[in-house]
Amino acid sequence: MAALARDSIPEQIDLDELVSPNLPHRWHPIADSHYLFTADCLVGLRLLRARRFRGGVEPRHICFASFLCVVLHEFGHAFAAKAFGINTPDITLLPIGGVARLERMPEEPVQELIIAVAGPLVNVVIALGLFVAGGSQALLNPSSVEGGGLVAQLLTINIILVLFNLLPAFPMDGGRVLRALLATRLSYARATQVAANVGQGFAFVFGFIGLLWNPFLLFIALFVYIGASQEAALAQMKDVSRRFPVSSAMVRDFRTLSEDASLQEAVDALLATSQHDFPVVDDTGGVAGLLTRQGLIAALRKNDPALRVGDVMRRDIPTVTTGTRFEDAFRIMQECNCPAVPVLDRMKRLVGLLTPENVTELMMVQSAMPPRRAS
Repeated sequence: MAALARDSIPEQIDLDELVSPNLPHRWHPIADSHYLFTADCLVGLRLLRARRFRGGVEPRHICFASFLCVVLHEFGHAFAAKAFGINTPDITLLPIGGVARLERMPEEPVQELIIAVAGPLVNVVIALGLFVAGGSQALLNPSSVEGGGLVAQLLTINIILVLFNLLPAFPMDGGRVLRALLATRLSYARATQVAANVGQGFAFVFGFIGLLWNPFLLFIALFVYIGASQEAALAQMKDVSRRFPVSSAMVRDFRTLSEDASLQEAVDALLATSQHDFPVVDDTGGVAGLLTRQGLIAALRKNDPALRVGDVMRRDIPTVTTGTRFEDAFRIMQECNCPAVPVLDRMKRLVGLLTPENVTELMMVQSAMPPRRAS
């Protein structure tokens, strides 16, 4: 039934024009973790039984309408985030739900709480409207839902969306609500770890029920477990990024390219090193831009021997200093949608390169080292 919805609704909705005119289009997958997931797996299980609906409503209409409710749910997150200055580059529709990708998560627990609750509140408003419009029979007489019309069935679907998404399990809204509440008394990292543990507990419950009732819940259990684990790991990474400056783990051994270098020289550098992105320097040694691997491959497809590195590099690349905190550097990278940023010293000389992998490796090292005892 999800295939019917995907034929009717685009899988990805670009919000650059709808929410903000200036949004980054993509962010590095390792660093980007700010997703709000709307689970509609129970709706999907219900739609698998749509052939038994006797109210004269086409199953594809129910499927289309339910995914429309999911889209509106995600718009609730997007507009709530926008109220706090956080953009939503896109919304992705999946067979099991929708995902709103936020630029970043708010620092204040109250703001995260509002953003997380905004989505389910949209479904509450829809459900109230449907109730007033005549869907009350679905609540007063549940046995009439399958034989009822579109309004009664959509009312039930929205109620399921609200209840399921408010379960305190990452990556669903309820998990973020729980973390926001815990973060008012605990540190962000500790609150995330507790919420992740609760989410993993729900994953085991879903898995057990799936073994006894419906195997589809095993997939949901795996999804919830992985989502909770990733959220805990990313919270730990964020905690590490707050305590260390960029100089702690920046790449010091890297290769640069000149603006007038040929694309063949760039290809040789790409193949000869493990480096993916290359700072481009001008005649004075200053940073002129960044040649990304994606940009290089796109330029090679043009098959134009006259092109130079300076013609295809990105010039809108910001720089950070060795004393900049990882947290601030990542925010800068996120805002410009950069896979790497050059690092300068106090004399404005290029001394390093920062990539998302740096923080991952630093976190791995820190977690492996035994805690220091206070002397």
